[in-house]
Amino acid sequence: MGPEEPDDCQDTIERLYHYLDGELTDERRAEIKQHLDDCSPCLQAFDFEAELRHVIAMKCRDHVPESLRRRVRAALAEEERNAGGHP
Repeated sequence: MGPEEPDDCQDTIERLYHYLDGELTDERRAEIKQHLDDCSPCLQAFDFEAELRHVIAMKCRDHVPESLRRRVRAALAEEERNAGGHP
C-alpha cells in the first residue's frame, strides 16, 4: 500500500482523543481503526496517547482518608435531615 495522504493522517491525529473516549460513530471509528492498521506513524501516536492516558489515570488518583469520608457522609446525612421538612 502507498503512503498515506497527509490529510488522512492529520484527520486521524485530530480525532484520537474522540476515538479513545468512544465519542465517534461506529462508522468513523471503523475508518480510524483502518487507518491506524495501515499507517505506522499514526498507530505510534495512538499507542503513545493511549499509554499516556493510562499513566495519568493510574498516577492521578487521590487517596481520601476514611476519616474524611466519614465526616462527609455525616455532613450529608445531617443536611438531609435538616432539609427533610423543607420543600
